[in-house]
Parts: sequence; C-alpha cells; structure tokens
Amino acid sequence: MEVNIPDVLAEVTEAFERYEKALTTNDVAVLDELFWDSPHTLRYGATENLYGADAIRAFRAARPSAGLERTLGRTVITTYGRAFATANTEFHRAGSDRVGRQSQTWMLTPEGWRVVAAHVSLMV
Repeated sequence: MEVNIPDVLAEVTEAFERYEKALTTNDVAVLDELFWDSPHTLRYGATENLYGADAIRAFRAARPSAGLERTLGRTVITTYGRAFATANTEFHRAGSDRVGRQSQTWMLTPEGWRVVAAHVSLMV
C-alpha cells in the first residue's frame, strides 16, 4: 500500500478544505454531502454522540450558525492507498485559550470522498 500518493492526497486535501469552509460558513448542504449517507457513519462531538447520517443531519440542522469561525493548526492529512484517508487538525476560536481537536476518517465512495467517522474534542 502506498501512503500519500500525490494525486490522492490532493483530492482529500481539497475535500477537507471544502468541509472546513462549509463548517465555518454553516453551509449545511455541503456538510451533509461530505458525510457518508449511511447508518454506519458516526460523529463524536464535543457534547454529543451521533450515530448514523440521519442523526448527523439533524444535529447540523439544529446547530446555531454563529461563532463558527476558527483557526486551524497542525493539520495532518494522510492517505492510505487510493480509497482511505485520515485528517487530523487542531483548532482555536477567538476569545478562547482552549485547543480543539478534530479527527476525520475519509473513504472514497462512488459519489466522491466522504467522512465516515469524525471526532471533535476540546482539551481541558
């Protein structure tokens, strides 16, 4: 298995950047698109555990749209072969000293790259 094949890494990086823009602008349609539409998809948030794409969509629809801006740091995207990748990043929000962490597992589907598992947490 090859790690970080240049064209695959570029594809996943583009998908990750598209996700980040959608997250900070509350583009729910793009966020929903980029999560795998499956009951097997999960997202562990800072205050919630979401199992399945339906639960993730419901969370996105109800989430406040203010205060979503953040700055990323130490982003590491790694691809494994041509159909699997991980993206991990730290984030900071203005006015807070807390460090957030986000992990995503990406899989290539017939529709394109999709997040199949995600975890968001804040360091204490």
